[in-house]
Amino acid sequence: MGISRFVLLVFTISMLASPALSDLVLSKVDRRIYLTSHIVRISSTLEVENAGPETVSKVLLAFPDLQAQNLAYLMASPHEAKAKVKVSVVSFPIDVVKPEDMPPGVTFYSVSLPQGLTVGASFTFDVLAVFTHALRPMPEQIGQADIQLVLYRDSAYYLSPYVVKVQSLSLKLLDSRIESYTTLESTKVQGSEIKYGPYENLPAFSSSPITVHFENNLPFAIAQELVREIEISHWGNVLVTEHYKLIHGGAQSKGEFSRLEPQARENVQGPSAVRYLVAHLPPRAHSVYYRDAIGNISTSHLRGDSKKTELLIEPRYPMFGGWRTAFTIGYGLPLQDCLYESEGRRFLNITFSSPMIELVIDTLIVKVVLPEGSSDISAAAPFFMKQWQETKISHLDIVGRAVVVLEKTNLVPEHNQYFQVYYKFNRLSMLREPLMLISGIFFFFVACIVYMHADTSISKFSASYLAKQQWEEVRVAIQQVHNIICRCLATHDKLEASLRDLSRTGEVQACKAARKSTDGLLKELSKELKPLMTFLQSSPSAVQVLSKVEELVAKERELLEKLMAKHSTAVEAYEKKSGARDIENRIALQQQKITALRQEVDDLLEFIDEI
Repeated sequence: MGISRFVLLVFTISMLASPALSDLVLSKVDRRIYLTSHIVRISSTLEVENAGPETVSKVLLAFPDLQAQNLAYLMASPHEAKAKVKVSVVSFPIDVVKPEDMPPGVTFYSVSLPQGLTVGASFTFDVLAVFTHALRPMPEQIGQADIQLVLYRDSAYYLSPYVVKVQSLSLKLLDSRIESYTTLESTKVQGSEIKYGPYENLPAFSSSPITVHFENNLPFAIAQELVREIEISHWGNVLVTEHYKLIHGGAQSKGEFSRLEPQARENVQGPSAVRYLVAHLPPRAHSVYYRDAIGNISTSHLRGDSKKTELLIEPRYPMFGGWRTAFTIGYGLPLQDCLYESEGRRFLNITFSSPMIELVIDTLIVKVVLPEGSSDISAAAPFFMKQWQETKISHLDIVGRAVVVLEKTNLVPEHNQYFQVYYKFNRLSMLREPLMLISGIFFFFVACIVYMHADTSISKFSASYLAKQQWEEVRVAIQQVHNIICRCLATHDKLEASLRDLSRTGEVQACKAARKSTDGLLKELSKELKPLMTFLQSSPSAVQVLSKVEELVAKERELLEKLMAKHSTAVEAYEKKSGARDIENRIALQQQKITALRQEVDDLLEFIDEI
């Protein structure tokens, strides 16, 4: 579907092409397409000649819309004697333009030349265009041990609004294994390179679609989102933390994953799987770590020299097409390597993008955390990006730290250029956090000294102490009442025992003697109980429990009366020589009442015991 759309677009451009812009002519176009990774780089050397009557200072570059959608980086620079695919120090300004009377389906860019091109003069410059997501896996799904084949489509002719006198094209592949390619006039294959041309005297907007199907087993590592946090500390360190959400954007893996197969067959390792990533960190990077949601990952290697520090990291598992992972790397940098001062302002000078080699980033968010108290903040980068400011609250902060947030989409390694964040900072502000820390420790020790020398005991004349003391006296009195009632119940038990002896022996005098002894004990207990009840009735602290205590005493007295009545009835019956059944009938009702009262007394005792 993508190929047919591209062919249709090229055909439409060719049919609807407008006449060439007469002022300029491309005398020579040498185009080189590098397909050695999943990032497509097109390096073009253009020799432009002014054939018009007026001086020209701008040159138009044209790309089909379908191709321009994946354009990540575009740069024009002076031509070098030996062309190299690299970022030049000097580049020409480039703007998106919409010239009139041009065919549809084409995106135009205007390159501003360093100086106007006079009549009959010529100028040679290089154009580097970098595209992402331009290679389509074909087939779209492969097995664990299969090689990865990809499809690339373009035009053998250089798309330009100008007449092209001579042009040539070469496609440099990663491997010499080529499944198929479009054959045109003057087509040559030399190892892993396909050459088209030279072609002469091509009209404006000439196009000739080509398709190349070839092997590319390099991992298609794509960061769907990368969040870089750069925190500046004026105490000598810059901390960099990078959070990656990675996906393998190559051919999707089909079937079940097997660890046994690659272990059994060493040649079956998943040629296109992401097994490791390489990051080129600054030369003096330190405190490097690599971890994910589970924890630290030990499968990483760090080595460095005077030019760079190389970090090789391995995921917890090899990543096949469509697989995802998330991890974090972090490191520190010396402050003097990144922070400078100019015209009363400080500025951070550090690389913008990821240090990972050949990584495509769909969305990059860079957060620069400035020291608290920074002002007059601005950011500058060699390309367009969204930017805004936030506030971050960290340890020992009062109003929070200013955070400069920069966001850009569709990034390639060529975007890893230096950018700057400017701000003003008062040196005295550096003393804020140490003073806060010292003050906090000082006041802590002062508080400890005051606490150790202060009398924190409760005053004997305070209301809380008096209330506690009164309640303690009430609690002791209640405990004494509880003990007296228990002794009364024990006396009741002795009276019941004398009745059982009477029924067994019939000795009435012994039973009467037991009752007389019991009466004496109960009178003594009643005398002990009276002052306790008087105290409880007069104490304000006993108001909540007084009713239960009085109820307990009343129930015990009622129980004693019923017990005495039962005892008198039994003794009288035995004196009259009544039968055993008659005696039981006479005291049965009394016994029921005694049992019920005894249960109530026991319940009240249990309640008071809890108090």
